[in-house]
Amino acid sequence: MPSTNLWPRVEPLLARVERPARYLNHEWGCVVKDDAPFQFCMIYPDTYELGQANQAVRILVNAVNATEGMGAERAFLPAVDMADLMRDAGVPLFSLESCAPVAEFDAVGITLPHELAATNILETLDLAGIPLHSDERAEGDPVVLAGGPCAYNPEPYAPFFDVILVGEGEEQLPEALSLLRRLRGEGVPRADILRALAREVGGAYVPSLYRWRGEAEAQAAGSWVEPLFDDVPPVVDKRVFTGFAASDAYEPMVVPYTEVVHDRLNVEVLRGCARGCRFCQAGMMYRPVRERSADNIVSAVVRGLADTGYDEVSLTSLSSTDHSQIAEILTRVNGACAGTGVRVSVPSQRLDAFGVEMAELVAGQKKGGLTFAPEAGTQRLRDVINKNVTEDDLFSAIDAAFAAGWRRCKLYFMVGLPTETDEDIKGIASLAQRAYDRAKAAVPPEQRGSVRMSVSCAVFVPKAQTPFQWDGQISPEETLRRVGLLKRSVKYKAVDVHYHDPATSFVEAVMSRGGREAAAWVEEAWRRGARFDAWTEHFDEEVWTGAAEALGIDPARIAQADFPTDYVLPWNHITAAVSSRFLARERARAAEGVTTPDCTFENCSACGACPTLGADIQLQEERVGKTGAGAVEPPRANPYRTVRAAGSATTEAPHDSERGPRGEGEGSSEEEAMA
Repeated sequence: MPSTNLWPRVEPLLARVERPARYLNHEWGCVVKDDAPFQFCMIYPDTYELGQANQAVRILVNAVNATEGMGAERAFLPAVDMADLMRDAGVPLFSLESCAPVAEFDAVGITLPHELAATNILETLDLAGIPLHSDERAEGDPVVLAGGPCAYNPEPYAPFFDVILVGEGEEQLPEALSLLRRLRGEGVPRADILRALAREVGGAYVPSLYRWRGEAEAQAAGSWVEPLFDDVPPVVDKRVFTGFAASDAYEPMVVPYTEVVHDRLNVEVLRGCARGCRFCQAGMMYRPVRERSADNIVSAVVRGLADTGYDEVSLTSLSSTDHSQIAEILTRVNGACAGTGVRVSVPSQRLDAFGVEMAELVAGQKKGGLTFAPEAGTQRLRDVINKNVTEDDLFSAIDAAFAAGWRRCKLYFMVGLPTETDEDIKGIASLAQRAYDRAKAAVPPEQRGSVRMSVSCAVFVPKAQTPFQWDGQISPEETLRRVGLLKRSVKYKAVDVHYHDPATSFVEAVMSRGGREAAAWVEEAWRRGARFDAWTEHFDEEVWTGAAEALGIDPARIAQADFPTDYVLPWNHITAAVSSRFLARERARAAEGVTTPDCTFENCSACGACPTLGADIQLQEERVGKTGAGAVEPPRANPYRTVRAAGSATTEAPHDSERGPRGEGEGSSEEEAMA
């Protein structure tokens, strides 16, 4: 439990750094429970401006603070200038609320937000004075936990964490900390505590309890890890927060002293997405879809604006316009905010759900820029990736948006998707230029000079737990060739083309697909000076190249190799509850150019998530989707879909006794699922 106040040593440093407000405590809305007998520190491994805006950090800190006998504080990785001064002055990483050394907390949690944060994790531990490796920590050191998107392939981080929590943490994290608190109070040794966490907390992966196999042995055994004890689970399924739909949408929120990214009130309206894009990890790992009610959401917006004073609210999710009550929600929120100057935004907008009504409801009178994601330039490739949108969907959305007052639009694509050809690259240019023509035609002639269209291209990164996890990334050189072709193919000066750095995307791919050898690569790169790799001004490709050469590993094979679907991948022992059989089937359908429908609109696609987790799709009303040539049809029956109307279920999900075995259920064969 922390007892040291570092503020007298921190304060003199603040006049010498940029943005000293990053390191000030007592923001509006922060909670301090310094009298709680168990203290937890939640760390975002990047600067305050990024971490304070992270919704998961806010949710988890609130969840721990709501647990009796526990207090949660926040910490963020200082920027380079502050970190260097702290090292010179011998000041360790400190929490924000009490300015206490992070190493004095009972437990520390570090979120894994993206692959380029890997070296920042080591920077965080080192600055805190916590041994980098789990096996080097003593009884008195805090237990170091991780979670977040990168936990779905935990092996590149395995040596650095005591416990990696896979899945949604609202219940999982307090449960793990409660067990840790009880066992520590009983004097149980650290090693036995970790074993108990692996045994008793669903979704808890303790890397030290598994032997790492070589490649040949792993392929023969069907897993890269071997449990060292009989009571350690051989496969770790993610945890899901089944109570999400009924939980209060209002999350108490800290209002920062300094500007942060997404500096606004954020209200999560639904969780999960079943659109089934085959490259998308989030769409697989947050299943099943669960919607909160319009009443719950509107109440959260009203309370949140009153508590924080923000002049913007964002209705967040992976696909907010898919919410079955989104029109009602926007109408009521706009009504509640009328005359206040509050802007309402919906950051995740589907092309096929953004029509005239949505254009009129989103953002009121303040029109900024819109972003749509066709992802691919041709219908052939959109079918391969299961995007399930058409050019007509894009053009209809453009017509509605620009007629409603928008003048800027960004189109988001990927380069290097499986089966992509030069014709698909040229298709991006053609689609963007035709979208620009539609935008100009939708606005009055005197305003057409203000119309802007930009194209943003990310490099495809194969992600764990997706149908494309077996497909390699194209080389950085090939990426540059394809981007060059795209830029030459765009003839309109009003259409700008931007693209992600292929060198950083290469590191992402290695971290996404690597095993424990990637952990050694990260550590060597960090020791050579790598940190803040997501920041263009700090990323140094030569450091990563030198680290690979020093270790004798071939990162290109990790990132770029194609594997058959029976190849055992390094994360085979971790599941998002979506079965490997489903992922393999989706990869085969991609090769055939066959799409798979969204199970929130149609019948079960047999992904396995609902029966494995004992959870169901939870909708507030029936979603009415498009099938065929744009026709609107009522949804088909799905035994795992529960729809609530006027507070009662209108469609019953099957009882546990009616569910199929793990990964199966209604429509468990491809023929049944796609009928």
